[in-house]
Amino acid sequence: MRELLLGLRLLLGSGRGSRVRFLLMALGTAIGVSCLAVVLTIPGILAAQDSRMAARQPSCARDSQGHCIGTKGAPRELTRTDPLGSRPMTRVFITPGTKHIEPPPGLVELPRPGEIILSPRLHEVLHAEPGLAKLLPGRERGLIGAQGLAHPDELYAYVGVLPDTLKNADVVTFFGMPYPPSPTVENSTLDIVRFTLAGVVLLPLAVFLSVCARLSAAVRVRRLAALRLLGLSTKAVQRVNAAETLAAAMLGAVLGLCTYALANQLISRAGLPDFKWYPTDGVLSFSTILICLVGCPVLAWFVGRASARRAVANPLAVRRSAVQKPPAKWGLLPLIPGLGIVAGYCLAGATGHVPRDTRVSAVLMPLAVVFVGVGLVLALPLLSRALARRVARWSGSLFLCLAMRRNEAEPGGALRVATGLVLLVYAASLVQGVLIELDQVSKHESPVQIYSIGLDGVTAEQQHALESITGIRGHAVQMSSWMDPHTDAFEPTTYAVIATCGEVRKLVPNADGCVDGRSVRLLDGAQGIVWDSKPGHAIAFHLWKAGHGRFMHLMVPKEALRYRDWDGIPALDAQVLVPPSLLPTGYRPEGASLVLLSSSDPETVRGVLDSIGGVDPTIAVDPYGINVTALQQIAVVKTLLAIGMVLGLIIGVAAYLVAATDRAMERKSQVTALALLGARPRTLRAAQVAQVVVPLAVGLVLAVVTGKAAESSYLVTGGGAIFWDGKGVPLLLACAVGAVAVAALGSLPLVGRRIDPELIRRD
Repeated sequence: MRELLLGLRLLLGSGRGSRVRFLLMALGTAIGVSCLAVVLTIPGILAAQDSRMAARQPSCARDSQGHCIGTKGAPRELTRTDPLGSRPMTRVFITPGTKHIEPPPGLVELPRPGEIILSPRLHEVLHAEPGLAKLLPGRERGLIGAQGLAHPDELYAYVGVLPDTLKNADVVTFFGMPYPPSPTVENSTLDIVRFTLAGVVLLPLAVFLSVCARLSAAVRVRRLAALRLLGLSTKAVQRVNAAETLAAAMLGAVLGLCTYALANQLISRAGLPDFKWYPTDGVLSFSTILICLVGCPVLAWFVGRASARRAVANPLAVRRSAVQKPPAKWGLLPLIPGLGIVAGYCLAGATGHVPRDTRVSAVLMPLAVVFVGVGLVLALPLLSRALARRVARWSGSLFLCLAMRRNEAEPGGALRVATGLVLLVYAASLVQGVLIELDQVSKHESPVQIYSIGLDGVTAEQQHALESITGIRGHAVQMSSWMDPHTDAFEPTTYAVIATCGEVRKLVPNADGCVDGRSVRLLDGAQGIVWDSKPGHAIAFHLWKAGHGRFMHLMVPKEALRYRDWDGIPALDAQVLVPPSLLPTGYRPEGASLVLLSSSDPETVRGVLDSIGGVDPTIAVDPYGINVTALQQIAVVKTLLAIGMVLGLIIGVAAYLVAATDRAMERKSQVTALALLGARPRTLRAAQVAQVVVPLAVGLVLAVVTGKAAESSYLVTGGGAIFWDGKGVPLLLACAVGAVAVAALGSLPLVGRRIDPELIRRD
């Protein structure tokens, strides 16, 4: 206990410089802890949103066979999720029943027929876009509470309707399920977020906290060596060192948690693009507080113990400023396996042997990223010392010789300043790879948009209204062949399109040679697919008319129509073209779907979806190529990646500022000595800039090379079509040049205009 008090007394009584360094340590730790708290609370925010979505899901009590029980007089519901731009809009249609059930969270009671209860955001959108009233029939009765919404900007509505207006509705006896049908972020996608945040935030954060714990290392080591020479034991010296380190770490951790709590209240209310949450979702959990209040001081303790080891082991050498030992070569050890894994995946992608086992890649890729990142940090002193020795030996420039000899004697000094910037460039390359993979998933470049609507429960009048919607350029009915449920013989399913030649030409870019009135086989010239059904094969289709069923038999024709469909989004996904005249009058195929085609312009797509809802709000629409849930997840992931990059930028710049300020204070005595020996300020400034810029440039080149290799290996394991990203190289080079410029400008204030001999007299 006495040693701890002695450490605090030395801290308070060692002059203004020590107190400034202590504040730097505390503020740096506060920044790091607040960033760490953000990363740790993101899974909790997503889990809170998922739990509220699960609590509102309609369900029913089931027996051992999985059938609903207690359904007599129970309400029924039908859930529809449609894209509203790039965001999903969910509508829950509910019919009243004689049996009372508890309403879902956020509602006082269920809406009655003709009433709608909207989320606050959907209420605003409805008033801004009156056309949505077709999808939301009824008068507004109230708003959904926060307990019933995943996030403040969710588009959600409960619509009360009459029982005879719902088709294929499900019985609901209570609300609540163990898990949501579609989580905010899928587990596989969440793994991408964890992988990226580990490389972009956590790895630089560990380095940054270590830098903060080692502030004023030279001064503290000399002070500890003096205490050791005065007779303090090894353990007592370590406890004295721990007093200042732990005090700064604890103060910084508390400040960091308070900073996060304030930022959570402000940012959650303002919101981020595509990612909103309630302030209570981001409240610090006990585990997060424990990790921050215990983990950061423990890290600071180990870093401080390692920095004080030299003072304890050989205090006399420290007081006499003996030459430091060169960095050990084991620093290259993490870089070798990391680059080995990365190079292996790059070679596999270049030779066409893409790995298929995603479980192995899910383990190896994060390990490779961490190994390469740690290897960059540990290998930089070795590379800097080797480069400095070679340049100083062959250079005839005074300022360059001064800079390189200083880097040779203290290879870790300048790199403490540059490490954060090096890791920032390395992390930027990883984020580029993740964004490329997400773009491949969400890309939709087709000039047309196709909609599929099931015709079960759709009347002939409604079908005609759907085909006449403004913006629809073509339409056709697709049906499938009938399969006998009483036979075990395998019969391939044949799909047919009911359309005239004029309608076919509106659906596809090229269909020359089509003749009306006869059936033909459909062959897409671009795809070259050979169907199982051969010419002359008999197929049957089941038709309905006013509850009466009959079969229509058809032989697969020999004549073929070669056409060209749209790339990536086929409109004629069938084998046979059947003219409408072959169908018996008034009969419609069983289990058929209506295919509509429009341009892919977002406004046209939105207008078509609104018009479909105007025909019947409960119609299920499948817009090909638009997975609105996946698009929302990708938007959330991109926002989280943006948060990670902002945190990484904050950490990198903060690491530079903190380390540069500390280095300026440590180097004052050395710069003063050189100035008294006659070195001109211009020479000293050039030497200081070269001392930082040369090793930083080497580190940035290594970061760009290893970062691009890690990015390519990640893309190879991602299963996408793009492995090599040449477009991102200029951005990385620009970031590297910017980092060099910032480091050069930050090195200039190290040399002041006034010479204070007192700095070296004390030494």
